[in-house]
Amino acid sequence: MALPVRSVISGSIFLGNCCHARLYSFAAPSVPYRRTQYKASTTKMASANAQGRPKTIDSHLHIWASPLEAADKYPYFPGQEPTLPGHLDFLLQCMEEASVEGALIVQPINHKFDHSLVTSVLKKHPTKFVGCCLANPAENGTGVKQLEDLILKDGYRAVRFNPYLWPSGQQMTNEVGKAMFSRAGELGVPVGFMCMKGLNLHISEITELCAEFPSTAVLLDHLAFCIPPLNDEEKLAFSELLKLSRFPQVYVKFSALFRVSRMSSPYLDLVPLLAEVVSNFGANRVMWGSDFPYVVPESGYKGAKEAACLIASQASLSSSEVEWIMGKTVMQLFQGQWLP
Repeated sequence: MALPVRSVISGSIFLGNCCHARLYSFAAPSVPYRRTQYKASTTKMASANAQGRPKTIDSHLHIWASPLEAADKYPYFPGQEPTLPGHLDFLLQCMEEASVEGALIVQPINHKFDHSLVTSVLKKHPTKFVGCCLANPAENGTGVKQLEDLILKDGYRAVRFNPYLWPSGQQMTNEVGKAMFSRAGELGVPVGFMCMKGLNLHISEITELCAEFPSTAVLLDHLAFCIPPLNDEEKLAFSELLKLSRFPQVYVKFSALFRVSRMSSPYLDLVPLLAEVVSNFGANRVMWGSDFPYVVPESGYKGAKEAACLIASQASLSSSEVEWIMGKTVMQLFQGQWLP
């Protein structure tokens, strides 16, 4: 990938090449930040498609049934009926318009532990999508067997831990949680954490699991829900996120930017956060994700990709680092899935 073309004119920036060329107005972030030189991985990867353009892979999105599909074959979990469209045809249209070649589909809460819809999509588009199933932390331990079946029989290659599904008063480090986390590592499947109520609530659990089971890769969804810090609690959360870089198996999803920014698209207050995350983790442990379909009414799907590229440009990341974030990292993690 060639370096993005940038020029600043009267408080605006023109970005070309990385995403479709576009002119943005912006207020430069006032928060100081530093970057250390990222040493690119020596892993040889073919990341260009037939036209020579690096692949863009979305590391985090959801799909669910259309109302017709729900009535016919894939019912929603009671009380979790979606409020916006997220069916497959809509996703494929958005991905084509944004030139996104593949994605990791995260099982949505709308279908909870019924994975039949996502499984059908994985079978229909085996070279386009990877599946991330949802861990079932039932106290009777049946979730371990369910996890094995989803991986070994249905081909899922990641699993999500939602701490708010654990039984009341229990943590992800309980016996069931450790059994699922350990088994995921044995099967070569990364575990994603959704810390929607704040990383500070779950950092001790994540740290304990990473230390006890170093062979299990970890994905921190949506910057671990760290927002540009304005107070001590927020500063602590972001500091704890950066400290997790000491575990080589931990990856960060630069995803759902609308959830973690205090600004509207293109979310330029995230520039210093991305710079610090790349400085600590390296670009080869950071991956962009849209959080489709929730992102559509916020910035549009294509706009989400463009915003990530613009933020990376403003963070002075190299073209190589941008390639890792926009596709190569997730391609390396799920090797053999998205072929050049």
